[in-house]
Amino acid sequence: MSVLVRQATIEDLEQLAPMFDSYRQFCRKNADVDLAHAFLRERLQRQESLILVAGLSRQLVGFTQLFPSFSSADAGRTFILGDLFVAPEARREGVATALVAEAMKVARAHGAVSLSLSTARANVQAQTLYESLGWKQDDFFYHYNFAL
Repeated sequence: MSVLVRQATIEDLEQLAPMFDSYRQFCRKNADVDLAHAFLRERLQRQESLILVAGLSRQLVGFTQLFPSFSSADAGRTFILGDLFVAPEARREGVATALVAEAMKVARAHGAVSLSLSTARANVQAQTLYESLGWKQDDFFYHYNFAL
């Protein structure tokens, strides 16, 4: 079965929000599908992110979300690959690879100079995927977060 990747629309929210909620739970956040739905609806309506969805047949089974940004050092547009999720029943079917490959293609089409992402140190499976597609682990910068 082939994976179809396309840009999400507001019509995808009913299938997308539960997957996004599962992604948030993976990131150690409490389940809240209403919050997931509202967050995604706002991103889509305001065009603040670019969400790609992957489908097998007519069922959405994965997504990735790209957030536009800029690099002062590179003096160019960048994207942050903020999220990547594949439903458990669709894993090992090439869905994550298709999503990341399409994200790279879309970023290039928008004139981006780079894509960046963060992943859990223990998520070796994701790290293996990224490295197999040519991504390099940053060994120069530490990345910090400050919760507000």
